[in-house]
Amino acid sequence: MWVALAINAAMLVAEAVGGVLTGSLAVLADAGHLLSDVGSIALALFAARLASMPAAGRRTFGYQRSEVLAALVNGLLLVAVSVVIAVEAIGRFSDPPSIEAGGVLALGLFGLAGNAAATWVLARGQREDINLEGALRHSAADALGSIGVVVAGAFVLAGGSDVIDPIVSLLIAALVLASSWRLIKEPFDVLMEAAPADLDVEGMGQAICLEEGVRSVHDLHVWTVTSGFGAVAAHVVVAQGADRDLIRRRLELTLNERFGIEHTTLQMEEEADQRLLRVENAPSSTV
Repeated sequence: MWVALAINAAMLVAEAVGGVLTGSLAVLADAGHLLSDVGSIALALFAARLASMPAAGRRTFGYQRSEVLAALVNGLLLVAVSVVIAVEAIGRFSDPPSIEAGGVLALGLFGLAGNAAATWVLARGQREDINLEGALRHSAADALGSIGVVVAGAFVLAGGSDVIDPIVSLLIAALVLASSWRLIKEPFDVLMEAAPADLDVEGMGQAICLEEGVRSVHDLHVWTVTSGFGAVAAHVVVAQGADRDLIRRRLELTLNERFGIEHTTLQMEEEADQRLLRVENAPSSTV
């Protein structure tokens, strides 16, 4: 992410200056997206540093969810950037300003090369980390946005209308908005204590009940602490006389191997004597 930050910062300066000199909103839109990229990567790096801090005091999980919060903020920033670009683009349709096509094309090619390099660097990281995935999606969307800038510059250079510039800007805004969806949805699911998206909670309950000696399971809760860190808590009812510690160890192994859950809290309960649960509906006595 440090490498990607340096690349994006250099491109941001070049496109911001170039956008003003060429008068191209498409270039400035791409620069605005780059600004959100620089902020998102810096935020991701800060969140990753916080997440590595050990648990202490009241924060028994440490600061691991800081990465989730950073991803959510990045998603909301993308929405804001897309709205600003779209509003400005719509305002230019009635009177599109002339643009310096050659400079726009050169800046688009420069941005495309830089974004492709940053995307390639980020894609080599741990993709299950939503913090890094957020930075990667920013970078990939920028690469596609740079393609739009190249198209706009080439179109005007070939004698086309300047109206292509706000059109491309709107396409970039739509692209930015689409890339924000996962960065908002997944952190929201984590904060709402939802189970990991790829985990079958009902299948997990069935797997627990299929373990030898297990009678039933209740109060089964599965949630995500942060990306790649799932947790399970459940009450497991076992047969009378069964070795509860042995069953618990077997269940922990099953949950780890089949569902990738390492953090488990299993309360083992012995099956109650049915005679203690017997209730009769006897008629009231009469005098």
